[in-house]
Amino acid sequence: MASRIADSLFAFTGPQQCLPRVPKLAASARVSPGIYAVRPIDLLLKGSTRRSRRCVAPVKRRIGCIKAVAVPVAPPSADSAEDREQLAESYGFKQIGENLPDNVTLKDIMDTLPKEVFEIDDLKAWKSVLISVTSYTLGLFMIAKAPWYLLPLAWAWTGTAITGFFVIGHDCAHKSFSKNKLVEDIVGTLAFLPLVYPYEPWRFKHDRHHAKTNMLVHDTAWQPVPPEEFDSSPVLRKAIIFGYGPIRPWLSIAHWVNWHFNLKKFRASEVNRVKISLACVFTFMAVGWPLIVYKVGLLGWIKFWLMPWLGYHFWMSTFTMVHHTAPHIPFKPADEWNAAQAQLNGTVHCDYPSWIEILCHDINVHIPHHISPRIPSYNLRAAHESIQENWGKYTNLATWNWRLMKTIMTVCHVYDKEENYIPFDRLAPEESQPITFLKKAMPNYTA
Repeated sequence: MASRIADSLFAFTGPQQCLPRVPKLAASARVSPGIYAVRPIDLLLKGSTRRSRRCVAPVKRRIGCIKAVAVPVAPPSADSAEDREQLAESYGFKQIGENLPDNVTLKDIMDTLPKEVFEIDDLKAWKSVLISVTSYTLGLFMIAKAPWYLLPLAWAWTGTAITGFFVIGHDCAHKSFSKNKLVEDIVGTLAFLPLVYPYEPWRFKHDRHHAKTNMLVHDTAWQPVPPEEFDSSPVLRKAIIFGYGPIRPWLSIAHWVNWHFNLKKFRASEVNRVKISLACVFTFMAVGWPLIVYKVGLLGWIKFWLMPWLGYHFWMSTFTMVHHTAPHIPFKPADEWNAAQAQLNGTVHCDYPSWIEILCHDINVHIPHHISPRIPSYNLRAAHESIQENWGKYTNLATWNWRLMKTIMTVCHVYDKEENYIPFDRLAPEESQPITFLKKAMPNYTA
């Protein structure tokens, strides 16, 4: 069962939906007596109220819960600038992009990028290593010297600093760190070691995320919850509600366990490299962890390694779900999937405070990275400026805010072809207390 829950929570089924005003009914929809439309913004901000409960037909506890949901409604309309502006305000975005025309290809977008953004600069690459090593060392010093009441700040800094190690390994995996591929493999493996992350398994899975971004089932990052999984058993359903609700900012831990240590998940041609990475990780755990415990004790291991590692996973989860999760961003089955739309329209640029952007090497300047993973992290901002000049009206832009997170965590749950996402509390209101709690407890600020 644990494996099944992990598979459901993190094989990632990946990101989606709610509206800021009463949506138009689909042309074929007919309202049955006793079933009413509801403004999704009410669901987002107020939780399950008496009014919102009228909006769904009675839901059986297990069988057919998706089918009994409500009036079929059209996805959020973004046909006009006014519609997009209202959706952006509702979801916590600065801009929701227009739909990219079907005839635009990924090559068309790449051809507009300056050639310089693809160039590898060894000095800039090693400067990023210096920033991460220095900031991490400073973080460990702060942890050692900080009084107990300042430890959370020290852990936040150190967890963010080691996220920079991940970004360096991320560049190595995409062959955008060095022209020497052996150097990239060594640096990538070493950068991932403090995170206890096996480099090669992650690289293989991440390549598939880029090849099939927001493709239903096949994307190896975040995905919406499949309806059949949500309705498969009460125990699994409760685990999913908690996983995609309150603990979602740490759900990458489940992904880490589920995807990267099982040799059966890799092709035969990949297994040998996977074994080398796993050997490196297990050696670090077998040697590094006992040394930490020997020097500073078990509490020291928690203080100096575990807490920063949890901070890293907070950013790993948050960055990844913000990059591709929003009510208006669809996941498409393979036969309907369009690469250019998925990478340009389906990727979110989100600005974070400057210290986070510096320590994490601009990984959240994410749209150009999905247009071409071969762009080094230190060139992402220049590439983003070019994309905004040529394709800006099609891009989704945000600055991190509480409403954005609240939308993702309380709305973007179960996959639905028409609405993109259906929130848990519309499908199983009696079991969705964690979502109701988040709606009441999470701030709704956009600034």
